[in-house]
Amino acid sequence: MASPSKAGTALAALREDLSGPVLAPEDSGYDEARTVFNAMIDRRPAVIAQCESEADVVTAVRFARELDLPVAVRGGGHSVAGTALGDGALVIDLRRMNEVTVHPAARAVRVAGGATMSHLDRACQPHGLATTGGRVSTTGVGGFVLGGGSGWLDRAFGLAVDNLLGVDLVTADGETVTATAEDRPELFWALHGGGGNFGIATSMTLRLHELPAMSIAFVLYLPEYGPEVLRTFRAVIEAGPREASGAAMYLTGPPEEFVPAHLVGRLMAGALLTYAGPEDEMRRLAEPLLALPHESEIVTAIPYADLQCMIDDPPGMRNYWSAEYLTGVPDAFVDVFCARAGAMPVPTGTQHLVFPQGGAIADGPADYPVPYRDAPWAVHPFAIWEDPADDELCRQWVKDVREDVRPWSTGAVYLNFTGHEGAERVVAGLGAENMRRLGAVKREYDPDNVFRFNHNIAPA
Repeated sequence: MASPSKAGTALAALREDLSGPVLAPEDSGYDEARTVFNAMIDRRPAVIAQCESEADVVTAVRFARELDLPVAVRGGGHSVAGTALGDGALVIDLRRMNEVTVHPAARAVRVAGGATMSHLDRACQPHGLATTGGRVSTTGVGGFVLGGGSGWLDRAFGLAVDNLLGVDLVTADGETVTATAEDRPELFWALHGGGGNFGIATSMTLRLHELPAMSIAFVLYLPEYGPEVLRTFRAVIEAGPREASGAAMYLTGPPEEFVPAHLVGRLMAGALLTYAGPEDEMRRLAEPLLALPHESEIVTAIPYADLQCMIDDPPGMRNYWSAEYLTGVPDAFVDVFCARAGAMPVPTGTQHLVFPQGGAIADGPADYPVPYRDAPWAVHPFAIWEDPADDELCRQWVKDVREDVRPWSTGAVYLNFTGHEGAERVVAGLGAENMRRLGAVKREYDPDNVFRFNHNIAPA
């Protein structure tokens, strides 16, 4: 670690050289700048560099290397693991770098490293184009894509990483490189699921797809209908086209106009059918779900960017999530999954979700480090609550869901859905057969493991 005098001199130089603000613990705005989506994360970085350009990122990385500081990278700050922050680290905050440039004729979009899904989706929508994004608008594009990228459009358009055409990176030694299928192909391969282990993505280029219409059916039921809802949702998806996706779930009745007042705050079952197409086609698909006795429904066409905002998680809440990817959802699974809903923390923002894969996900390139690609279904226990006194209750419920569904688990996992669950889960998220290859790429681009506030890959 550098001496205080050297650190002070270097910090003064960083403030002088960086276009954006530089915040230390004593500065006004520091506490706001270190606040992330998950209120359970309370870390105190040494310095926060709010970069405005690739040149700023290079300057910040070189500052960190001079002082032997580890580097955390903040895009959306939406990681449940809090990977955007590190105690005693330099945080390279990309949020001011949020430009999105759509190239309609090329069916491609260039996205700066700090852009969120909202920036991306709103820019693409006027052109009738979209690419697979997360399920909420506040997720950062960079971490989402480089971690694999699962969302409402993945059955139709593939995982987000399947649509990755190129990445501009600042490496651990402060150099700029571009990775594509032709230029640095091994690095490009590693970026298809390996996350932020190899450098800071200052921009990326993604393939776009035509999406002239989007529609949904969101139906709420009394909880005793949950098993029938899940079996019906399973049948709709398995018989339907790949444009159909969504989730079957349990949730707390939200305080919304479409929910009867006496059900607000109570456990409910639900089905969300999303459809990358027009409302009339979606309505035909949704008929079996609507035929079940239900308490409320929303069946409508909706712009994709608006759908992305529908279930945005409120800021300032405590979060703990995980996932298991499944060989299938037979009736025995349905019974186990629905039984666990009885212990779900209510009333909270917690959701007990099962969602489909298949379609374009399964058809994607088999060699990328995304080993959950072949699983046809996934379970995503998503605990969100406000009171710290409920921490253990909510975390244990998530762990219990995982344990319940273990008989149907493939063993693979999507790391963006997990916190810090240990080295074995990182291997499960990247594939044991890929780890040596990923480690070699890590050794080439970050041999000192400067970028380690992530689902970490050790230099091999």
